[in-house]
This record gives sequence, structure tokens and C-alpha cells, in this order.
Amino acid sequence: MTNASSSRAAKLAHLRRARLSVGDPIPLPLTMAAIFHAPGDATGFNQYGRFSNPTWDAVEEMLGHLEDAPCVAFPSGMGAISAVFFALLKSGDRILLPSDGYHTTRILADRFLRAFGVACDVRPTSSFLDGGFDGYRLVFVESPSNPALDICDIAAVAATVHKAGGQLVVDNTTMTPFGQRPLDLGADIVVAADTKAPNGHSDVLFGHVASRNAEIITAVAEWRQNAGGIPGPFEAWLVHRGLETLELRFDRMCSSAEVIAQRLKQHSAVSGLRYPGLADDPSHNLARAQMERFGFLISFDLGSEERAEDFINGCELMHAATSFGGVHTVAERRLRRGDAVTPGFVRLSIGCEPVEELWAAIEASLDRVGG
Repeated sequence: MTNASSSRAAKLAHLRRARLSVGDPIPLPLTMAAIFHAPGDATGFNQYGRFSNPTWDAVEEMLGHLEDAPCVAFPSGMGAISAVFFALLKSGDRILLPSDGYHTTRILADRFLRAFGVACDVRPTSSFLDGGFDGYRLVFVESPSNPALDICDIAAVAATVHKAGGQLVVDNTTMTPFGQRPLDLGADIVVAADTKAPNGHSDVLFGHVASRNAEIITAVAEWRQNAGGIPGPFEAWLVHRGLETLELRFDRMCSSAEVIAQRLKQHSAVSGLRYPGLADDPSHNLARAQMERFGFLISFDLGSEERAEDFINGCELMHAATSFGGVHTVAERRLRRGDAVTPGFVRLSIGCEPVEELWAAIEASLDRVGG
């Protein structure tokens, strides 16, 4: 972890300290209110629950502290992505998406943006720079890509997109601000599903948009207010609580993933292993240059649907579940979700279990499945 990240981590749980008076609760109070007392000219005060909420303010402050940029919170990661698209795009615009990123982003563009006259192209993450970016209003990347974990050079993409007159959006869900900092690499906008590691307990949906461009933040916030895609205060409170331990959990998950990926590489049942932290991974050198950690996601192939399902369901320290980034280790056969992968492809999200016990359970399940 860099000195800057250590400083952000140290201050994260103390952001409210300067505003506390004697007797105030140190944990964030939950404000459950649709209306607020607003006599006379209430400009600058909370008035209505679709406009603002003190619990939103607190979680957006934490997210903004991590991103070093203003943030706008949403009720899901896709809510954040949708807000960027619908707040910034107009009929006649063209966007570029990763062909191997999260499939729901492509569904949103294909089924809904096209109906409003926004054209969409796709391109693989590993060759994202090929072909340039002329004519694109927004370029959207997800690096590492989900689920195959390919990487693109974010700084190079940002520079080329800007030269072509466009703006770059980076989905940083897989890495969090402790693992990768797209705004520092030149991205205009970061989107993320805080459902994953930032909340960390798999009990809430949440998302955010971050940008250092004031016009972008204003447009996205106005979209949220007028479209009504607002987070609930209880969900915001849960994410605020989760963020207080993000650095600790993220460090544990990434460190465990580095150990487990090395051991998976030696197991005869595993093929097609991808993890950016492996020295022979195709993305390793670029990952070392632009990422602070290598993440907690690992992907590999077990050769068939039956072996993959048997491995996941038979591991006593693993849940068969979609999503990732929680305290529990989970795995999923991603063909079930419509990704362009083989039947035996597994996405593994390492949780917070002690690494030796977790590996023993994974190894036992792999040994039982066989190669």
C-alpha cells in the first residue's frame, strides 16, 4: 500500500470527528426521513427525501475521501452506470464498451440506449487501444474485466480518448480505490458497485459515480434527483459501516488470493488460470504498473460443467453465489450468467477466511473433482 493509501485508510473512520459535539454518537446515526422541518427559506437545508439525506451525505463523504473526488451515491452499481449514460448522452452520440466486461452494461446500451439514438460498439479489453477512439462521446472500460480478468492500459486509453475529444468512464468495481485509482490515471469518471467489497457483507445493493469534473457531478446528481434513482438511508448506513473496514478486508482478501492463485497454478484439475498477480499472467506487467494490489478475483477452467458445479458445491468454505467481494468466499460458473466463457469456467472471489484453512478446503474439493 502506498503512503497516500495508508493515509486515506487511517483517516477514513474519523471523517466526522471534527463536527462532533460532546455527547454526540461516534457511529453514524441513521436518518430515516422522507420529509424534514423546513420553515421559510430552507435553501441549503434538507427538505425532502428525494433531494438529500444526512446518511447519504456521510457515505458520499467517505467515498469521496477514498476517490479524492466528489461522489454521487446510487441504489446499485447499475444505477450508477445508468445515471452516467442518461445524464451525459444524447441522440446521435456513439459509445464504446468492453465486449468482455459485465454483460448487463452491454444489455443496457443495446436494449435501451439504442432506442434513444445512441450507437454502441464493443471491443475486447486486452486490445482496447486498437482502432483508436475517434467519434466516441464516451468510452467505457472495465479493468480488470469481469469475469476473464483481462487488463487495459487505463492511462494510455485516457490520453487517446481525450485526444479524440471523448471522455473515459472506468468501472472500478473489481478493485476499489485501495487497489486501483482510475481518476489518477486520467479517467474522467469512475463508476462502481459498492455492493461488492466496499460494503463487504453481501447484504445491500449500492453504487457510486466519482468525478473531478464539476459539470459531470452536477449532471449526474440532477439526473438522480429528477429520475428518482436514489439510495435508501438504511442501505447508505450499511455501506458507511462497511467502508470503515474496507482497507482491512481488502488487504486480507488480496493477500489470500495471491497465495491461493499460486497454488491453483500447480493443481492438475485447473486450466486457463487468470490472476494479474501471477508473474506469467499476460496482464502481470501492466497490472504492476497501474494497480496497487492484484485483487481478490481469480478465474480458471475445470473442463466441464459437471466438474465446475461439483467443485463449487462440494467445497465446505465456499458458497455458490453470484456477486463477489464479500467476507465469504464465493464462486460461480459464469456461463450461467450469459458470459462468453466455457461451461467449466469458474470465477472465484476470495473472502476473509484464514488462508490456510481456505486453501485446504479448496484443494480437497479440487482433489475430489479430479483433472
